[in-house]
Amino acid sequence: MTSNISDATESDKVVGSPVDRVEDREFTTGRATYTDDIDVARAGHAAVYRSQYAHAEINDIDTSKAEALDGVIAVFTAEDMDEAETPAPRKIPSMSTDYIEVPPELFRPVIARDKVRYQGEPLAIAIAEDRYRAQDAVDAIEVDYERLDSVTDPEEALSEDAPTLHENYEDNLAYEWEFGDEEAVEEAFEEAAHTASVSVDEQRIIPDALEPRAAIATYNSGSDDLTIQMSTQTPHSDRSAISGIIRHPEHKIHIDAPRVGGGFGAKIHNYDIEALVPWVARELERSIKWQAKRTEIHQTSSHGRGLNYEGDIALDEDGNILAIRTEGLADVGGYVSSHVHMLTTIFSVDLLPGQYDLPELHARIEGALTNATPLDSFRGVHEVSAITFTERLVSAAAEEIGMDPAELRRKNFIPTDAFPYESVTGERYDSGNFHKALDKALDLADYDEIRERQEARSDDDDRYLGVGLSCYAHVSGVGPADICKKAGIFKTHWESGRVTINPSGTVTAYCGTMDFGMGHDTAYAQILSDELGVPIEDIEIIEGDTRQLNDGTGTHASRSLVVGGSALVESARDVVEDAREIAAHELEAAAEDVEFENGEFYISGAPERSLTIQDIANSAHRAFDLPGEVEPGLESTAYWLPDELTMTTGTHVAVVAIDPDTGEIEFENYVAVDDVGNRVNPKIVEGQLHGGIAQGIAQAMYEDVAYDESGNMMTSSLQDYAMPKSYHVPEMEIDGISSPSPDNPLGAKGVGESGPTAANVAVINAICDALKPFGFGEEVDTPITPEDVWRVINESD
Repeated sequence: MTSNISDATESDKVVGSPVDRVEDREFTTGRATYTDDIDVARAGHAAVYRSQYAHAEINDIDTSKAEALDGVIAVFTAEDMDEAETPAPRKIPSMSTDYIEVPPELFRPVIARDKVRYQGEPLAIAIAEDRYRAQDAVDAIEVDYERLDSVTDPEEALSEDAPTLHENYEDNLAYEWEFGDEEAVEEAFEEAAHTASVSVDEQRIIPDALEPRAAIATYNSGSDDLTIQMSTQTPHSDRSAISGIIRHPEHKIHIDAPRVGGGFGAKIHNYDIEALVPWVARELERSIKWQAKRTEIHQTSSHGRGLNYEGDIALDEDGNILAIRTEGLADVGGYVSSHVHMLTTIFSVDLLPGQYDLPELHARIEGALTNATPLDSFRGVHEVSAITFTERLVSAAAEEIGMDPAELRRKNFIPTDAFPYESVTGERYDSGNFHKALDKALDLADYDEIRERQEARSDDDDRYLGVGLSCYAHVSGVGPADICKKAGIFKTHWESGRVTINPSGTVTAYCGTMDFGMGHDTAYAQILSDELGVPIEDIEIIEGDTRQLNDGTGTHASRSLVVGGSALVESARDVVEDAREIAAHELEAAAEDVEFENGEFYISGAPERSLTIQDIANSAHRAFDLPGEVEPGLESTAYWLPDELTMTTGTHVAVVAIDPDTGEIEFENYVAVDDVGNRVNPKIVEGQLHGGIAQGIAQAMYEDVAYDESGNMMTSSLQDYAMPKSYHVPEMEIDGISSPSPDNPLGAKGVGESGPTAANVAVINAICDALKPFGFGEEVDTPITPEDVWRVINESD
C-alpha cells in the first residue's frame, strides 16, 4: 500500500502526526483480553437451540431429554420464562419515528413462541457446566414443527401469491415512504434532452467480525446488581436496552466491555441472546457465559445492504443534470430489526444527490418482509446503496450523451464557493472541494493514459481495460441536523467525555464511544496531548465501562473522533481554565494575564515565570491553598452536541483488466483521494481506508448471502461465504485533500465508512466500463463474479 498524504505538521503539535498506535503492542503480543478470554468462577455455559427452518409454526418443544443430561443446569423456552420467578423478557424494541410507526408485532422477539420467521431464530437456551455439554443439551431438544412456505426474495415477497409472514401484513409490506415533488421531476424529464436508466440489485452481506458476539453475566442477589461483559459497540445503549427487555433497573446494570474484536455495525444493536444471558443469570443466581459460533453469526447477526435501487436521470443538451427519479426496495428480513435499519433505508435518499447540484429528486422506498435474517447496520449502511446507484446513473448518463464520465461529474459538482450547501433533500454539506479531489485522483491514476490505451485497443489485445470513478459523499459525526433529528430521535447525537489530571500530572480520560479496532487510544491521546501539553505516554483512555462514565452513545456512523473527540477537547479546555485560576493564584497574577502553551502556564510577557500543568495538578490535589471557589482536583466532564453533521467526500478510481476467456477480473490500480477534514493521525486514516476499501471490493465482487428456495442459508460458514483473501485486494494509492469542518473544534470528519461507500461503485463502474463493448451496465446484480463476466462476453449477441 502506498500513501502520498503529507506527514508534515507543526513541530510542537502531535495532532496531524502519523504516531504509531499505542494499543498495538497489546494486540500483536496476544495480551488483549476479549469476552471469551474471561474466566468466571462457577459460570454456567449457554448454548442456543435455533430453528432449523426459515418459516414454521411451533407445535411443541420437548426439553426433557436435554434436562436429563449429566451436567445440564437448566433449559428455558418462552413458556418456561413465562412461569419463571423473574419477569419474562419482552420483545427487542425498535423505535417509532416521526416518519413511521413500527408496530410491536414487527419487533424481533427475544425468543420465539409459536412461529419462526427466519432460519436460526432462537427457540430455547440451555445452560450446562461447560459449553460442550450445553451444546449436547441443545442437540437433545426436540421440536415439533409445522413447516410453512418461505420467501427470501423481497420482490417475490410483495407478490400476491407470496406466503404471509405476519398476520396483519398480508402483503408483506413493512413500510413505504416517498420523497420529493413528483410533478416537478416529471416536468424535468419531459424537457430533458437526454435520459439514462440503471438498476442495481444489491445483495445481502454479513458484517463478519473476527470476534463473534459474546456475553458474560453475573448477578448479585444481595445488591440486585447485574454485571455484563460483552462484545459491543454501544455499552451504554446496551444497558438501557437490556434494562427494558428484562425489566431490571438500569442503575443496577453494569456493562463492562473488554477489547472488542471488530464490529462493522453488527454489534451496535441488542440481540436476543445478549438479553437472555443476563435474564438467565438473574433467574439462576449464577454467572452465565455465552460465545457465538460462526454459524450463529452468519444466520442471526444482522445482515447488511440488501437495498435495490432502479431509476432514471434527466439532463439538458449541455449535460447539466435536471432530475433523478428512483424506486428502492429493501429486504427487511423476518422482523424490523431496529429503527436504524428502517431510517437509514429511508434516509439513504438524502445521499442520492451525491456531490452533484441536483435540482429535483423524487424517490419511493418500500421495505419487504422476507424469511431471512433481519437486516440492519453494516459499515456504510445504506449510504453505499445510494452512492452506488447515483454513481452508476451518472456514468450511464455520460455514455448516453457521449461525454467523458469525469467531465460530466466535474460539470455538475456543487461549486466550491457554495458551502455550506443545502441539497434538494435538505442535507447540509459543511465543506468540500470536489473538483480538487477529482483532479488529484485522475492525475494519480494516469486517467488520460488509461483512456488512450482503451482507444488504442485492437482485436489482438487479450484483455479489456476498464476505469471506474466514484465521487462519493457520506454523513459522519452524527449530530442533530441529520437523520435522527428529522426522525425525532435525540438521544443518539451527543457524546460525553471526562478528563482527569491525576496528582502526578498524568491524565486519565473517559469517553462514551467504544473502540473496536479504530485506534481511539492513540487518536484521543494525541488530541489531549496537544490540549494539555502532556506526553502521549502519560495519557490513558478508558471506554466501555458504564460505571466509570455514566453516559455515552457508542461508536457507529463514523462519529467517534468528530463527536467523542470534540467532547474530550471541551473537557480538556475546561480543565485548563480551572488550572489557569490556580496558576494565576500561585504566580500572583490575574487569570486573564496568564498564558498556557505546551503544558506551561506563564505570565504574559514574562515566560521565565512559569508553572507546568503537572505542578498545578499537584497543587490542585493537595488543595492547601486554592483560590476563591476553585474545587480540589482537576477534572471536567463535557457533553458535545454538534449543531450540524459533517460530510465526508472524495474520489476513488479503480482500474481493472478483464480476461475474456475466463472472466477473471484483475486490478491494475486503485487510487483513493479522500477529504476527511483535518487528520488527527494520517496513519490511522490510511488504515481505515485500506480496510473499508477491501470491504467495498468484497461487496462488488465476492460476498453474497445465499438462501435456497426453502429459506435455508447456503452460506452459513466461511467455507461457503466468499470473503476475500489478502491477495484479492489490490495495492492502493492513498492520498487526500483537506476541507476542515467548521462545525467541530477539531475540524475533523469521519473516515470509517468512506472506504466501502466509495469502493463498491468504483469497482462496479470499472467492470461496466471494461464490458461496455458488450452492452453491459444498465442492470447490475452484485457481486459481479468471473462467471458473470464470462457470460456477458461469450453469450452476448
